[in-house]
Amino acid sequence: MDTLAALLAGNDAHVAAFRDRFDDVQDVQRPAAVTVCCSDSRVLQDHMWGNDQPGRVFTCSNIGNRVVQRTDAGTVVSGDVLYPLEHTGTDLAVVVGHSGCGAVTATYDAVTTDILDEPAGIEHCISLLRPELEPCIERLPADRGRADAVNDLVECNVDRQVRALRESDDVPDDTTVAGVVYDFQDAYDGERGEVHVVNVNGERDPAALREKHPAVADRVQRRTTY
Repeated sequence: MDTLAALLAGNDAHVAAFRDRFDDVQDVQRPAAVTVCCSDSRVLQDHMWGNDQPGRVFTCSNIGNRVVQRTDAGTVVSGDVLYPLEHTGTDLAVVVGHSGCGAVTATYDAVTTDILDEPAGIEHCISLLRPELEPCIERLPADRGRADAVNDLVECNVDRQVRALRESDDVPDDTTVAGVVYDFQDAYDGERGEVHVVNVNGERDPAALREKHPAVADRVQRRTTY
């Protein structure tokens, strides 16, 4: 219980800082963005944006920052992601991959070795990533080392999740869908903890992204062109 006690002590500081910040969101929320992050303890979802305002960012997380789930109707956009787009007026969805992603690593290993020894719940999550990443794995340069291959595939996974949102009839047409990578392992040229823009509405070319979106031009960076 020592860890829980330490967490609660941290909550005391949160209460002191936030007690007056909930007045405007007591009965309604109008978040500016929904972010879909990987459920990894190193991915600081609100903190990476410097966010300290309740109601500003609607955060979702799961293994592999997936935007889809399987239902009796087939593979659809997850309700976790769809809810703010459908019901709160949010018009920006941001898919957040991260360097060294364990889910991408597990998928890479499963495809390249045909071995996946995980509990059923984890296997289900990997099974949603596998068909998206297999074509990308086939295009990896033959001499690509494992760590670089995984970080290349992180971008591929972000691209595929962006595409899934853009192709879904359930997502409002005026939704902007951005794909980014949160880097804490020096996979990009930049500082640890930086967020790098790799895709906006399906556009992946860095030069085109910088031209179309000058407000974020200095944060556009991709590892892969294949």
